Amino acid sequence: MHGLLLKRSMLLLATAAALLATGCKKEEVKSDDAAPAAVAPPTGYTCCNFHYSGDWINDGNYAQLPMIPAGTPILLTSIDRYIAYVEIEGKKYRLGLDYGRTAETTEQWANKLIVKDDPKARLAAWSPAVRKAIQSGQVMPGMTKEQVIMSLGYPMTNENPRLDAPYWRYWWSSWGEYKIHWNGAGRVKEVTGHPETVAHMLAQGHAAPEPAPASATPAVKKTATKPVSTKKGVTKDATAK
Repeated sequence: MHGLLLKRSMLLLATAAALLATGCKKEEVKSDDAAPAAVAPPTGYTCCNFHYSGDWINDGNYAQLPMIPAGTPILLTSIDRYIAYVEIEGKKYRLGLDYGRTAETTEQWANKLIVKDDPKARLAAWSPAVRKAIQSGQVMPGMTKEQVIMSLGYPMTNENPRLDAPYWRYWWSSWGEYKIHWNGAGRVKEVTGHPETVAHMLAQGHAAPEPAPASATPAVKKTATKPVSTKKGVTKDATAK
């Protein structure tokens, strides 16, 4: 009888110990999952125009929303799964990787959006028509890929895995799709989509190509010639000495 009671007591103690260990293990996992990833807080500038709703900015970057201009100072404070927490001009925002999660990590996406050098320096070097289009969040035929990215942001990577594709797909809103088509020189050929959407996104005019840099090769100086008589009376040109 005493042996049976001892066995039962030992069994109860073993069961309680197992339950306690399991509970502690679950609590530890839950605590780890809840902690956001710690990252260094780099500072930089917005690569392009950001569109936001409240404190939310996602990779759809819907053009109908209010805009934060390219070249605005930005501070990255942390990254937690698919959200990068940032501060822009003293206000906190969340950058959400909603659509491109299978194509890139949140860190990779954030590194594209936050750049070290202020893009306003590049913007100032372009023509007034291009500057106006970018400051309005629009595009025009003849713009380069760099200029389009500064104006519209990067296209969603789940729909545009390659930037050398013949067109990029963008969204004016969750329902307003449009496409930027490229010519062989990598410049905007046309913008297609619903006429109302295209009207919102297409700026007036055409982006003129940047002037080619001056050639370092010196111009060839032409030499003067004078006629020379031959024995048969026929003249020919000879270089003057």
